[in-house]
Amino acid sequence: MDIFDILNLIGGLCLFLFGMELMGSALERRAGSGLKTLLGKLTQNKFAGFATGLGVTSVIQSSSATTVMVVGFVNSGLMTLRQAINVIMGANVGTTVTAWILSLGGISSDNLFMQLLKPTSFTPILALIGTVMLMFGKSSKGKDTATILLGFATLMFGMDTMSAAVSDLRDVPQFQQMFVMFQNPILGVLVGAVLTAVIQSSSASVGILQALSSTDQITFGAAIPIIMGQNIGTCITAILSSFGTNKNARRASLVHLSFNVIGTIIGLILFTTVDALFKPVLFDGPANHVNIAIAHSVFNILCTAILLPASSLLEKLALKLIPETDKKDANAELDERLLATPSLALQRCNALVTEMAENSVGAFKDSLSLLKHFDAKKADEIREDESRVDHLEDILGTYLVKLSAQQLSDKESVQISKLLKAIGDFERISDHSVNVLESAEELHNKEIKFSDVAAREMDSLTAAVSEILDMASSAFINNDLAIARKVEPLEQVIDDLKAKMRNGHIGRLQKGECSIEAGFVWTDLLTDLERTADHCSNVAVCTLDAAENKMNIHESLADIKKNSPYFQEEYEAYLAKYIK
Repeated sequence: MDIFDILNLIGGLCLFLFGMELMGSALERRAGSGLKTLLGKLTQNKFAGFATGLGVTSVIQSSSATTVMVVGFVNSGLMTLRQAINVIMGANVGTTVTAWILSLGGISSDNLFMQLLKPTSFTPILALIGTVMLMFGKSSKGKDTATILLGFATLMFGMDTMSAAVSDLRDVPQFQQMFVMFQNPILGVLVGAVLTAVIQSSSASVGILQALSSTDQITFGAAIPIIMGQNIGTCITAILSSFGTNKNARRASLVHLSFNVIGTIIGLILFTTVDALFKPVLFDGPANHVNIAIAHSVFNILCTAILLPASSLLEKLALKLIPETDKKDANAELDERLLATPSLALQRCNALVTEMAENSVGAFKDSLSLLKHFDAKKADEIREDESRVDHLEDILGTYLVKLSAQQLSDKESVQISKLLKAIGDFERISDHSVNVLESAEELHNKEIKFSDVAAREMDSLTAAVSEILDMASSAFINNDLAIARKVEPLEQVIDDLKAKMRNGHIGRLQKGECSIEAGFVWTDLLTDLERTADHCSNVAVCTLDAAENKMNIHESLADIKKNSPYFQEEYEAYLAKYIK
């Protein structure tokens, strides 16, 4: 083996790792909505969780990526620790799919059909298709599909290059001696663990082992402990990912490690027992692509079959090693690990914006109730809600900007714009709830009373605003376009009602039927109520725009008023209801 073979080996390894990363990332993006669906089907049933982990990992070709996502889900409260354990076990089995795909590279036959199955026969065509799609495709999904094809072609080309580069090593005595050392199973486990920890991918580590097997110097008995060690080494990614997370997330990464360590111990006991009894028959022959894939699958399936029924014991072990403390564990409401899977990050953001909507609308409606019956305890709750909404706006705004920098589909980009616009409106609604609360406090503390006519008008306006708040929040949370279309006609009626009430107030001032002090509070309330209705209109129009994959509120508002066949009808119905 000369310097050029070494350079080819390094180049092949780099292409292999790059292709695997490229393909895995594109698969993860392409399957984003599918991952969301799988996650939504998660239940406490351990087999459903196992199937979820198996399915996700089979799709994205990386148990490390799946486990990192699981740590993020647990940290964000999207998944319980018990659910995470079952998913992690499924991920370990799902990662065996990669080894079977890579085993195609070891096909050697003169049969035309078998030759066509060999990746070197069809990857050039996949690469050509991927290149054309990438150069001329416009949709983000098409580009992701192209990247998957190019990533697969790159990793298979790298694997073939590695195999060709090491083929001459079969005659090098030092290389033969090196693999004699790996007959010690403990050393084999350590080598597999260290190699996988360095490259942070058990799938890639298995691929490298399959490439080296082309030298015929790796015995089946030496390969099996290395495969066991690879399962331990892959835990490093989840462990690193768990730094700075809450206790449950750290427990999830600990379960991943303990599952693989316990599985390896059981596997080593079985291996040494079988080795002592049947070594010449089973383990002295050379390893190849296929039997490495078989060993990888059997080991992971066996570990899961033994430990899946004992998942509750793994949970207890994690709870014992990372116990609860008196100090409350801070929960990361928006975990940056989810940014790698935009659809799931959007799901989490949407859940928090929903909470934000409920808090701001609830606070505003509570503040309206204080205008008639002041309650100091409820006033404190309104201020707490407003503070919570402010916090959510801060973290959501920052997170959504980071999310917008990821590779997104057109629909996901529109959804991010919708959420960014909505959080500003909900935050302003919560601010107005505090303004109304302060007006209620002033009325209570100074014992100010509105005239009977003014009180009836205010009841009418607060009822209209209460209805528009319910409509806007329902339209946003449930993506109800029918309700969203009814918001703008009511907002126009609220504008008309405000103008009518302002004119009536001026008349009462001129007649001396209203005090100056009451007039100041009255004016403040009119402003807060009317502006709250404006924000409700923004939320509703934003919901309508997002459904049509566009974001132009001013243009949409004008279009609703001019071209909507329902606007005038709804407007007149609300006019009759609130302006008598």
